[in-house]
Amino acid sequence: MPLVPTVSPFDGLLFDPAVVGDVGAATAPPYDVILADELSRFQQASPHSITRVDLTFRDGESTTPDQYTRAGRILRGWIDEGALAPVGRPVFFVQEMRFSYRGEERAIRGVIAEVELHPWGGPIIPHERTMPGPIEDRLSLMRTTHANVSPIYSVVAGPAAPQTELIGRAVVREPDLEVLDERGVLHRLWVEDDSPALSAWYAEQTLLIADGHHRYQTALNYREEMHESHGPGPWDSVMMLLVDATTEDPPILPIHRVVSTGSLPELPGHLVRDLGEVLATLVEDDLRFGAAFMRDGDLHHLIGRLEGEPPTVRALHTNLLDDLPDVKEVRFVPDAVVAEDAVRHGDAQLALFLPPARVANVRAVIDRGERLPQKSTYFWPKARTGLVVRPL
Repeated sequence: MPLVPTVSPFDGLLFDPAVVGDVGAATAPPYDVILADELSRFQQASPHSITRVDLTFRDGESTTPDQYTRAGRILRGWIDEGALAPVGRPVFFVQEMRFSYRGEERAIRGVIAEVELHPWGGPIIPHERTMPGPIEDRLSLMRTTHANVSPIYSVVAGPAAPQTELIGRAVVREPDLEVLDERGVLHRLWVEDDSPALSAWYAEQTLLIADGHHRYQTALNYREEMHESHGPGPWDSVMMLLVDATTEDPPILPIHRVVSTGSLPELPGHLVRDLGEVLATLVEDDLRFGAAFMRDGDLHHLIGRLEGEPPTVRALHTNLLDDLPDVKEVRFVPDAVVAEDAVRHGDAQLALFLPPARVANVRAVIDRGERLPQKSTYFWPKARTGLVVRPL
């Protein structure tokens, strides 16, 4: 019998405004997009900031076992005091993210649900490679918190009529929770009762992990540990935000590459005026990329074209970046200006700029049985950490 994704409602924990005050200040972006110098700002915003649980490092400080233990103790304290309170019954959570993208007002809608874990390659498929460091960090945290504090963002090839119906039923009334985040994205949440039609529809689908590869692998590892000591349990599933990619068409922003190298390579392409011209020119389907580098004391910008098939990020690695000699470090930077500044100030020798990607091109790579390089996609907006917590 083929493996199928089992999508179910669950009794989630929500921040209680009567206890925590501003719920927006208690929630945060995913841990891996918060910079070290931003952490104190999030933690000072609220004594119930989810970053006190989800993000254990401090600037200039290595992670210790005590930090994970403290995170678990904090989360349990919030539950005990009622800051995080259960809904009281298994439900689906309809989430809407309203934002501005390329001068237009957009909205992405999805359903937060409990999804049964499967090994990679079955009904749950990845599109990026993972790294061991983040997995060990997330696993150490899960061992002490026994919770999913942020949903893994997954997309499904739609249209998903039962999901559209469920969302439509929810959004006609006032949301149960509303949060405006620091980037101007309005997150709205509705609590909706079980939908057997939705669960039945997902049993015929495959889910593509959009954001949260390391958290999914962590959940698999945690499940194996718990099976050895406790057998089956709630750790057999993980919390996911499920988005119908056909109906919602979520934007995929680029993650640029900042390269420290001992020798600057010859790059294919032609020089252009500045970063603005680079970003205005890049288009996913024609495989153009941009670059910034210093030469003779001046900052130069270039546009080149790659061979192969989109997405451009894969062609960049295959045709150029993976074969560069004398590379010391590659950093992944979503902000093109930050990437350019690293070259301008001598912190790196080369910045490589990429266009936004499309879900269809990412899916085509997976359908060929291949994967993208690590940190290839930046699905936007990000699902909010702490908006819903799933206890294990």
